[in-house]
Amino acid sequence: MPTRSRSSRSSKTRTSRRTSKSSSRSRSRSRGRSPARGRSPARGRSPARTKTTVKPATPNRTLNPAKVSTPTRMSARLATLGKDVSPEVERKSPVVTEKSSKKSTHSHEFGGPLGATLMIFFLPATMFYVNMACTKKSCSIQKIPPCPGKLSAFFDLEATLIFLGWFAFQAVLYMLPVGPVVQGPRVIVGNHQSLKYRCNGFFAYVVSILAFCVALYFKVPVTIVYDKFLQLATSAVVFSFLLSLFIYIKARRAPASALAPGGNTGCWPYDFFMGHELNPRIGLFDFKFFCEMRPGLIGWVMINLVFLVKDFQENGQLNPSLAAVAFFQALYIADALWFEEAILTTMDIIYEGFGFMLSFGDLAWVPFLYCLQGRYLLEHPLQLPWYCLMAIVFLNGAGYYIFRGSNSQKNEFRKNPNNPALAHLESIPTSRGKRLLVSGWWGLCRKPNYLGDIIMSIAWSLPCGFSSILPYFYPIYFFILLVHRERRDSNICQKKYRASWDKYCERVPYRIIPYVY
Repeated sequence: MPTRSRSSRSSKTRTSRRTSKSSSRSRSRSRGRSPARGRSPARGRSPARTKTTVKPATPNRTLNPAKVSTPTRMSARLATLGKDVSPEVERKSPVVTEKSSKKSTHSHEFGGPLGATLMIFFLPATMFYVNMACTKKSCSIQKIPPCPGKLSAFFDLEATLIFLGWFAFQAVLYMLPVGPVVQGPRVIVGNHQSLKYRCNGFFAYVVSILAFCVALYFKVPVTIVYDKFLQLATSAVVFSFLLSLFIYIKARRAPASALAPGGNTGCWPYDFFMGHELNPRIGLFDFKFFCEMRPGLIGWVMINLVFLVKDFQENGQLNPSLAAVAFFQALYIADALWFEEAILTTMDIIYEGFGFMLSFGDLAWVPFLYCLQGRYLLEHPLQLPWYCLMAIVFLNGAGYYIFRGSNSQKNEFRKNPNNPALAHLESIPTSRGKRLLVSGWWGLCRKPNYLGDIIMSIAWSLPCGFSSILPYFYPIYFFILLVHRERRDSNICQKKYRASWDKYCERVPYRIIPYVY
């Protein structure tokens, strides 16, 4: 939406403003609207002195500058900043262009080069430690798990072939001309062009489940995935490292405008971890988009199905707690793939480069660590009373309702802010042409979808009981991850919207949990 001025200024006013600073403050009607999530231009300015009124360009209600809450330290700071920041300055986005990206960026996250280097080794070590600490014999974080003396406990040719076959199978499904081709948002590449994506993730999900059922019908020993769990995890770690190395070498020859803003520091260990290239592709094959949604997420569901088969083979029936966890997580993945297009507007696609952090997280961390609750219930069966199980089902449903409701509201608003069905929502226009929701789900907190995620993660661990803390690794880690992710997103928005972001934060003060955090 173009920047609008609240009123015109005469040449006499401009001349007096150059002569006297105080006279300028008294005669100036208002400054131009910044790409704001705010309400009040400055303190002490009377709305009655405004000569013209700007009407919203769309049926959605925009935030009225007259609605000013009790002055706070932040509002005082906003008033001061507001006089110094012009719309033209705030329109400048901290993006990487063909010319500017030739110079490396110097901002660091995750502890900088040293922290990134340590995490390349620390993350795989954590994944193996948790899985080795929780076995059929014991599941305790207090005992250091014994390390197998044989190399075959970690490396196995058959397990490697299974993993490579699974990756290739998903890659073939991804390239099939099935499903819509979606125009993605503008990304920081070339002349800010938008890329096209084949969104057939749900098709791949259904085909994968059908293929699993066919394998069961023909008595293929699918439980080999459980028997060689650690070997498969090792294959995933090694493959993710090699893939990251290939992508990094490829990025070294990529045009400067294709580099990710966060992974263009000139320090190769840090850029390798964060991702040097924003959207690495070979032809129409987009590595980041494919790995984000396919091998790891669908593989997570396949591993849970293997646990169900193993449980039925050993006990002749299914453990209701295990079945509930498998269903919860399968629904979660189905939702992500059904609304696959929505990931195109996330920070991962728009801002993050594709490096070891995403490659390892997508291919190894997610499928081989997020299934811990299912494996625990397989090896340590727990029969919950029906009323406890129903309470957990209700909790998961509540989390999913918040998660899906908030995401759908945001996605529909992004597609068409003029949708009459959304006319009751209050929003803030920005000079970038976007409007930012400050009511509905998104008026409760800045990340209501994260709140739903956290509630669901707790519901996935409660069927495991309370005899061990390790099955609760996922909700504990996930809460830390989402808090950190919200902070990173907030920092990006702060650089993008500047003083206007402070106004938005004053309007929506809670980050994830309303009235708590």
